Parts: sequence; C-alpha cells; structure tokens
Amino acid sequence: MGVVCLLSAVDGRRAAALLSLFALLLPLSACRRHDFPQYPTDYREYAYVTNGGSNTVTVLDLVNLRQDREIRVGNSPTGIATNPAKNEIYAVNTASNSVSVIDAEKNAVVATIPVHSKPYFIDVDAKGERGYVANSGSNNVSVIDLGRRREIAVIGAGEAPGMARISPDGKSLVVTNRSSGSVTVVDPQSYKVRSVFGGCPAATHAVILPDSTKAFVACSGGHQVMVVGLAHPDSSIASEHVDRLVTFLDVGQTPVHLALKPDGGEIFVSNFDSDTISEIATQMNEVGGAYLVGAHPASAMVSADNSTLWISKFNADSIEVYSIDDGKRINTIHVGGGPDSLAFSTEGHLLLATDARTGDVSVVRVRSRTPSGVNRIGTLFTILPTGKQPNAIVVKSFRVK
Repeated sequence: MGVVCLLSAVDGRRAAALLSLFALLLPLSACRRHDFPQYPTDYREYAYVTNGGSNTVTVLDLVNLRQDREIRVGNSPTGIATNPAKNEIYAVNTASNSVSVIDAEKNAVVATIPVHSKPYFIDVDAKGERGYVANSGSNNVSVIDLGRRREIAVIGAGEAPGMARISPDGKSLVVTNRSSGSVTVVDPQSYKVRSVFGGCPAATHAVILPDSTKAFVACSGGHQVMVVGLAHPDSSIASEHVDRLVTFLDVGQTPVHLALKPDGGEIFVSNFDSDTISEIATQMNEVGGAYLVGAHPASAMVSADNSTLWISKFNADSIEVYSIDDGKRINTIHVGGGPDSLAFSTEGHLLLATDARTGDVSVVRVRSRTPSGVNRIGTLFTILPTGKQPNAIVVKSFRVK
C-alpha cells in the first residue's frame, strides 16, 4: 500500500504535514487502484531482488504491493533469473561461488549449487532445463542441470566473463569476456567453443535476436556495439553456416546496456558517459540516431507493445519515458537514489526500478489517470524497501494449485 493511502489513520494536522512532505513522492491518484488488474484468489506474482550488501534476496508481493520477506542466500548475490517452466528462481552468490535455488511457491531456498570462482550472471534456457553461469574469477561457464540441481559441464571462456546468454533456439551460447575484450560463442549441445571474436573492449551486456540469428554486444570500454552472426547450419546461405563477425557499430561513450524491442526490430543502447541512448536497426545493422536523456543512463526496457522506452538515469534519480514511434520524451518520473535495473510486472502495468543508493525499489504505474480523468504514462506509485545494495530484479507469476 502507498504511503499516502495510509494517511487516513493519521490526525488531520499531521496528515496535512505528511502530504506536503510526500507530494513529490506519491500523487493522491496513486491510492486509486481502478487501473490495476483484477487477480483471481489463486494468483501470485513476486519480484525478486538480489541485495549484494546484505546477502539476501528481497521478495516483493506485486499483488498487494508490499514487501513479502527477506531470504538469506549466499554472500554478495548479484545475478538472478527465473525458470520459464517451473516456479523457481536462481540467485548467483558471487562471494560464495554458488547459486541459490528459491522455490517461488514457498519463497524459501531449497538448494545451493556450487559453481566456480566469482560467478556473476545466470541465464536459463527456454525449456527451463539448463542454467548457464558466467564465472568471472575462473574464466569459465558452469552448465547446471536445473532438475538434478548440479553442475554437469564447465566451458572455458575468455578473461573475466560477465555474461553467458543462451539463444532462444538453444543452439548458441554467447559469452562476453570483460577483461579480454572478446566474445566466445559456444555450442551448448557439445559444450565446445565454436568461435572467439576480439576487439570489443570491456565486453559486457549482450542480447540475442528472437530468431537467434544475431547477437549484439556492448563494448563498454569504448563506444561501439559488436554484431555477431550466429551459425545456422540449415540456412540456404552458405556464409550463415558458421559464426561470423558482422560489424562494429559506433554509438555513444561507455555503452553499458542493450534494450531489445520484443519484436526484435530495434535495440536501444544506454551510453552511460554520453548521457544518450543510441537506436540500432537490427536487420540493417545501422545506428539510426541518438537521444540526449540526461545524467548517466544505466539500463532501459521496451514495453511489450513496442511503443515506449523506459530509461533509468542513475545520477538523475529518475526514469525517462520515450515514445519510440515519435522519438519524443513523454515523461520524467522522479524515483529513489541511483535507479539501475528495471523489470515490468507480468501484465505490464507496473515498472520496477532498483535504487542502488537508497536501498529500495521504486514502483511506477505505467498508465494511470489523474483525479480529473486525464490519462498519464508513468507515475510513481510507491517505494518498497529492499536490503543493502540492490542489484538485479526479476518477476515471476503463477497460479497456486
């Protein structure tokens, strides 16, 4: 429940003072829940946040909009992922060299899987059978059998791998190697390295197109995005039978995050030190332009209908909303300190932003109405507490049996 919604229990003069204090935090319309989905009684939806400074995962109840609990995991949790086929969450414990398995129905740790040195990121395949963990301290990737909850293979990578991204078709694993400035492409069936591409300083974030034909990698130590064509042996074009370096695209300085449109047609690059967002047309491999958005864009997300881009501005303590078709700013939403990772609720009516400096999550209503009935895109509804140094966030929804 939002802060302003609680004021009915406070005396009139005190309520007036608090309303003034929180005027910038929560508009009065936030108490009206008429724009929220109507959930059945057996529906559950939670957000899970890794807290690197408190060795916990915060569970936020998105149906009732409150903190559900804090779950103790390993030391310095960073990356987190959901299983698309079962109600499980996987939190990577960087300082404990392990992965905690969280049962989403119980919201409790039910297993701990050892991996290698300084794991940072985990991705899960579309079937929910395999997890891929980038171990930045041991220069390899752990392959986890999620059903048996154990490591089944170790794949060598470059120096300090930060991300291991599995393609939607499950036929390519793309690993970004930060210290060696390279990208490793692996065959996930044989666990063998297929290709290595260099020239991408501080390779960090990566996305793969929905049709699994190309990967785009942010070269965060410079001002480029690497484009890699992924092998498709069944293609009628001979050159596509192998992995290949397609091109480097010039973007802004220090590209740190890539936001892929759900339809795969465009990517939006967060250029942290240029205060801009670059737009890439994925089929033509062209940079279409850049938007000046303000202090240090950290990450971004595109709405499910491909219409709006939501950008976290780390040093402006705000979220910027852009209309993709119009190329215009729609709104600026002031949130907590140091907004970073973003996630949409399942229905897409809420945007969640982890606030690294203030240790909380800002909950933004994607669409709402003012008391006079005017539609608005982007309003802060409430701020929910987390542990220290919140890192990544994911959302899981399901029906209880």
